Amino acid sequence: MDRLSFTPTFQGTSYGIGDQIGLIWEQTREPLMVPLLKLMVVVCLTMSVMLFVERVYMGIVIALVKLFGRKPEQRYNWEPMKEDFELGNSAYPMVLVQIPMYNEKEVYQLSIGAACGLSWPSDRIIIQVLDDSTDPTIKDLVEMECQRWASKGINIKYEIRGNRHGYKAGALKEGMKHSYVKQCDYVAIFDADFQPEPDFLWRTIPFLVHNPEIGLVQARWKFVNSDECLMTRMQEMSLDYHFTVEQEVGSSTHAFFGFNGTAGVWRISALNEAGGWKDRTTVEDMDLAVRASLKGWKFVYVGDIKVKNELPSTFKAYRYQQHRWSCGPANLFKKMAIEIARNKKVNLWKKLYVIYSFFFVRKIVAHVVTFLFYCVVFPATVFFPEVEVPTWGAIYIPSTITLLNAVGTPRSLHLLVFWILFENVMSLHRTKATFIGLLEVGRVNEWVVTEKLGDALKMKSSTKTPKKPRIRIGERYA
Repeated sequence: MDRLSFTPTFQGTSYGIGDQIGLIWEQTREPLMVPLLKLMVVVCLTMSVMLFVERVYMGIVIALVKLFGRKPEQRYNWEPMKEDFELGNSAYPMVLVQIPMYNEKEVYQLSIGAACGLSWPSDRIIIQVLDDSTDPTIKDLVEMECQRWASKGINIKYEIRGNRHGYKAGALKEGMKHSYVKQCDYVAIFDADFQPEPDFLWRTIPFLVHNPEIGLVQARWKFVNSDECLMTRMQEMSLDYHFTVEQEVGSSTHAFFGFNGTAGVWRISALNEAGGWKDRTTVEDMDLAVRASLKGWKFVYVGDIKVKNELPSTFKAYRYQQHRWSCGPANLFKKMAIEIARNKKVNLWKKLYVIYSFFFVRKIVAHVVTFLFYCVVFPATVFFPEVEVPTWGAIYIPSTITLLNAVGTPRSLHLLVFWILFENVMSLHRTKATFIGLLEVGRVNEWVVTEKLGDALKMKSSTKTPKKPRIRIGERYA
């Protein structure tokens, strides 16, 4: 009897809870949920328009640059370095080449070999390997590689420090303190997986020698493993747009863009005037570029000079990289927005460009609207028929933005749908990192070195089973 009386009581209680939840939903749906969703639609549409205008503006500028604009060698005074028989090699400026690395077992030989292979008078160049490795075995290997090149007559310095304070920024800052750096005029920086061509300095240094107002020359990245997998193809599409459009537009219009942290040459006096390397964020390269620009220095981007490097080929490595690239700019924007606004050395238009276009729209709005609108608000409107998203906001604007993003990599147009899905998946991670940077909480200063495969990647590629040649039907039957 007890069992029989227990069952109806349980069912009645369960029905009552469900009924109460349904009642609460009906009572809050109209007065709370619908207005809130409508407000979110308006906010997201506003951000979409901001991003749309920014993309269209850059598209127009890059079209004009390609059609009527002059190349950097024509916009600035560029002449090849000429040999002076009286002065000899002393006529050439002294160049420091810095290679920061951390446990780079797979790529240390590639980067050191490429740097030592740079064509420049041997007594006017210093290769500086800044090794922060914590693995003793890798440390020994890097040191032996430096000694091997030194035995060939290369002026190479192997530098270590007692801790990893400041990570890459700390290593670069420490490297600039050595006495032999004082004799150098310029510093070229290459991450451990970057392999510059031998003529890199001959093509970049003249910009700095003949144009005293230029503080930075930035080259383009060339990805050696873009065909490794679908994920690297997606990365190539995003980064090609960054270099083809964003960097080119910034260089052509305001002589400002974010330093990419590698494959660039700095005028050491500009670097020092800006305050040197700082480790207050995870984007020390962008931090330095903004500070140098506020001092009045100009930057030039040379897209024709390409430096080979490696894309992250594992999702874990890519996720850590994207956290750093999303969190750092947002954190830097918070720290520098007021300083930029109060600066007296740059004009109002450049301030607006840096604060609004460079930081707010590209580094914050772009991430937030991709996740909030396309992954949350838009799908939620399915459950609220009374909340409508206009056609221009649901189809025309996102389609235009997507197509404009794809112009940098025409060969991957057929992968556009996969790129959209990939970017939406990553938008949650980027948005989270953006708010971490703005609020300065949690992993705001987390620095995880992007894993590189180097020789392991080459071995993997060489062991792939070769594709069978296609045989036409006629040949098959013949």
